Amino acid sequence: MADPTIFVDADACPVKAEAMRVAERLGLVVTLVSNGGVRPSRDPIVRVVVVAAGADAADDWIVEQAEANDIVLTADIPLASRVIDKGCHVLGFSGKPFTPASIGMALAMRELNQHLRETGESKGYNAGFTASDRSAFLSALDTLGRKAKAAAPPN
Repeated sequence: MADPTIFVDADACPVKAEAMRVAERLGLVVTLVSNGGVRPSRDPIVRVVVVAAGADAADDWIVEQAEANDIVLTADIPLASRVIDKGCHVLGFSGKPFTPASIGMALAMRELNQHLRETGESKGYNAGFTASDRSAFLSALDTLGRKAKAAAPPN
C-alpha cells in the first residue's frame, strides 16, 4: 500500500486549487473526478477523471477506486458515508470532517432538511462559502494529509 490518494468530488468543489496545493506540499497524488468541466492538468501529481453523465457516476467511480486511508473531499453526505465504510478519511469543503461517529447524524439532518424543503417549510438556501471556510479547509486537509501519510505502511 502506497501513500494515500486524495480524491476530489470536483463538480461543485470550491477548493480544487487548495487541494492541489496541499497535495503538492505533502507529495500526494490528487484525483479530480467530475462529469466534465474540469481542465486537464500538466502537473504529474494531478489526475483528472471525467466520468459518464449520470447523477451518481462520479460518486460511484470514487467509491470503486478509493481504498482505506485515502482522503475523499466532498460535500455529498451519501458519498461520504459510502467511503467512510471503506475506511477512508472524508473532509467537507469547509474543513469539517465526516467521521464514523458523525456520519449518522449528518445523514439524518440531510433527510430532515430535504423533507423540510419538499414541504415548503424551508427554502433550502445554503450559506455562502467564505474566506474562513477556505482557511479552515486548508488547515484541516494539511493535518489530515499528514495523518494519513503517517498511517500508510512503508512501500
